Amino acid sequence: SNYTDVAAEMGARYIPLENLDEFVSSDLDVIVVAVSIVSFEDTIRDLVPHLQRMIETTGSCPLIVDVLSVKDHARKILLDNLPIECDVLCTHPMFGPDSAKHSWKGTNFVYERTRIDKVLLDASKDRTFHHQLSQSDADSDNEFVDETGTVHDVHEGSEAHVAGMDRMERFLSIWEEEGCNMISMSCKSHDEYTASSQFITHLVGRVLGEQGLEATPIDTKGFQSVLRLIETTTADSFDLFYGLYKYNQNSKDIIVKLKESLGDVVNKLVEKEGSDSELKSCL
Repeated sequence: SNYTDVAAEMGARYIPLENLDEFVSSDLDVIVVAVSIVSFEDTIRDLVPHLQRMIETTGSCPLIVDVLSVKDHARKILLDNLPIECDVLCTHPMFGPDSAKHSWKGTNFVYERTRIDKVLLDASKDRTFHHQLSQSDADSDNEFVDETGTVHDVHEGSEAHVAGMDRMERFLSIWEEEGCNMISMSCKSHDEYTASSQFITHLVGRVLGEQGLEATPIDTKGFQSVLRLIETTTADSFDLFYGLYKYNQNSKDIIVKLKESLGDVVNKLVEKEGSDSELKSCL
């Protein structure tokens, strides 16, 4: 699709993906890679040679930000493929065009500062990963811990380090100023949480959607909530649902546990009915 007119209305310029050289050479501070989970790796690989040329020409690289719903997968792809000169910020805005149609206020924005000035950071050191605009002068906000456990000051080393940290903070501030709840979290922890929250929501919505459920003249509030769940989950592409399953190693366990739980509930009904229960054929 051609988004030239849409971009112009926003005061931006649209450059199609086939013109990546033109895109990367547009004096960018930050590149937000907002593509589907299944196309993410190919997009990053397509981007890499253009970033390498930029680094060779200018000696610098934009901050690379992803917004995928699965984070360990995104982190691995970015670190495995991007030039080491590229700073990396892994994020997941926990909302979309429907749930945050009118405002981002009160919505969750999860992020991991992954790499700054060639240093891999350790997101498990929570206190060093707390971003809060109102406390930007606090001593703890001026330190971070790398993966070796070494504590660094944000102003140490080089101008590139200071500039990289500042750029990352300015990007995060955009979301905070819009009222988002800023949640610093490792990509690994994110995926553990979302498997038992986001993925199971989509899974149950899809399963119920296959039932062909429809509104009735006597709907309860609970059933109306069920219909809303079906509507919101099936409105997303199946590629998104597949990506949540395929690229989060915790999702398979959720499917297994859901099947086991269904069996447990049916077994309780059978036990209640006794040996003549017609439900035995469902087991």
